[in-house]
Amino acid sequence: FKRRIRITGNLLSRFCLLSFNRHIASFLSVFKLVLIGLIIVGKDPFAFFGMQAPSIWQWGQENKVYACMMVFFLSNMIENQCMSTGAFEITLNDVPVWSKLESGHLPSMQQLVQILDNEMKLNVHMESMPHHRS
Repeated sequence: FKRRIRITGNLLSRFCLLSFNRHIASFLSVFKLVLIGLIIVGKDPFAFFGMQAPSIWQWGQENKVYACMMVFFLSNMIENQCMSTGAFEITLNDVPVWSKLESGHLPSMQQLVQILDNEMKLNVHMESMPHHRS
């Protein structure tokens, strides 16, 4: 007979993030877009505060594409770190078979295949056993 392996997940609801980290990630997301907009438009935000623009801002104005890419990728890296829970779980038929939080590491491909193979054999064995009614 045919077996189905279903992969689902919603790690953010299951493994709560610190509220502080979520706020930092949200702030960075908005700040990134504002900063990229300022770079593209060429508006100097430092002049608004009566400050002299630092040399990195001058470089960004001369190299807009590189500056926008750098802001985008660096802020995404920090946002992802803030949103990361470290959780990685594998379930088979709603039964947990691996948890990175419990084991402390990700399974190797060989371990993963062995775990799934053992679980599927166990399921077949359990289904083939006669059911006793009391």
